[in-house]
Amino acid sequence: MKAYVFPGQGAQFVGMGKDLYDNNPEAKELFEKANEILGFRITDMMFEGTEDDLKQTKVTQPAIFLHSVLLAKSLGDEFKPDMVAGHSLGEFSALVAAGALSFEEGLKLVLKRAHAMQKACELRPSTMAAVLALPDDKVEALCAEIDDVVAPANYNCPGQVVISGTMEGIDAACEKMLAAGAKRAMKLKVGGAFHSPLMQPAQEELAEAIAEAEFSTPVCPVYQNVDGKPHTDPEEIKANLIKQLTAPVRWTYDVEAMIADGADEFIELGPGAVLQGLVKKINRGVATSGKQ
Repeated sequence: MKAYVFPGQGAQFVGMGKDLYDNNPEAKELFEKANEILGFRITDMMFEGTEDDLKQTKVTQPAIFLHSVLLAKSLGDEFKPDMVAGHSLGEFSALVAAGALSFEEGLKLVLKRAHAMQKACELRPSTMAAVLALPDDKVEALCAEIDDVVAPANYNCPGQVVISGTMEGIDAACEKMLAAGAKRAMKLKVGGAFHSPLMQPAQEELAEAIAEAEFSTPVCPVYQNVDGKPHTDPEEIKANLIKQLTAPVRWTYDVEAMIADGADEFIELGPGAVLQGLVKKINRGVATSGKQ
């Protein structure tokens, strides 16, 4: 069975999506529609911008979403997913690809999410760090010992957990993780504590937009980040999407559940190959490939 997976923030690169724009008339039309909806020419930044242009959250998130969704659309009848999932932002790409959200609604929500997250980041200096080679429960226990806000944010694969929190909290947590035997505990170059309680203001803002958006039943189950389980009910999907901003991304659980439900081939649609690498670390026995 085929599982299509969609990457999140951090996978962007200059030139992403240019082939699609040049060679696929439908993709070109939707790229131009996106420029109108966004109110700026995101295609210029994606194809010829600088890395710094692409790093801005308000650019990064729509850019990755566009690249992923238009890749799925470019496959035409060949795109027959048995199941889909996306990492963080990628969940929006997965929902549009699976028909739970229209292209326009999905793009508007992604833009709203990007702006809301940016604002939340500016309210309180915060960051994230990757912790390698510690069990999940150990990372959780050490986070709980910190007086500041620190929480697991991404369960990426066994032995790789990303934590989120205040600057001071993350510094203290990294020291504890290393002392407890982590191979590495390194701060990431991000502008905020995504998937942590510090995203509460963004969650409230996005919740209104999600509540107003029109969701349909997807063509296949969508394995969502908050619980790692398959969902097809539009109301459940909406509720989980709202929780996603302050809850951890349970990617390991998503992939394990998809494999348990019959997935033996994972195809990544979007920039980079990060998810293919994580899938292999979770289970070496499945086939992985990607389109970008």
